[in-house]
Amino acid sequence: MEFEITKYYKGVRPGVTLPSSQMFQILKEDGMRKMVSDHYDLIVQSSIKDLFPKNPIKLEKAKEHSADFFIQICGGPDYFNQHRGKPQLNRRHRPFTITAEARIEWLNCYKQVLSKLDLPDEVLKSFWKYLDDFSKWMVNSY
Repeated sequence: MEFEITKYYKGVRPGVTLPSSQMFQILKEDGMRKMVSDHYDLIVQSSIKDLFPKNPIKLEKAKEHSADFFIQICGGPDYFNQHRGKPQLNRRHRPFTITAEARIEWLNCYKQVLSKLDLPDEVLKSFWKYLDDFSKWMVNSY
């Protein structure tokens, strides 16, 4: 499957459709956590590694928060809300300088992880569309 990164337009925030709950149904909690952990393992070797914790304990906590979020939006337990409150991710990411280029790097790391998962194309497409659209909301520096 091809994962297309659509163009970011400054100030444009597309509608975001939650990914298919089949993602969580198939991967289960452990699979979702592994997917997020694998993504972070690539991120910390990438050109945007400075946006992420260098301290291993803090990095593990970031992985946990991110996994909680993705588990929740894919129809699993609402761990993120329970532990962190309402997502408000745009506000939570505001302290970080996130450029359109950083968005592309973040998505490219997810491409690598998703391409290794044995999931139906429609499930991957749904999750990828969410990532592609959602990531546009995080860009805050031009």
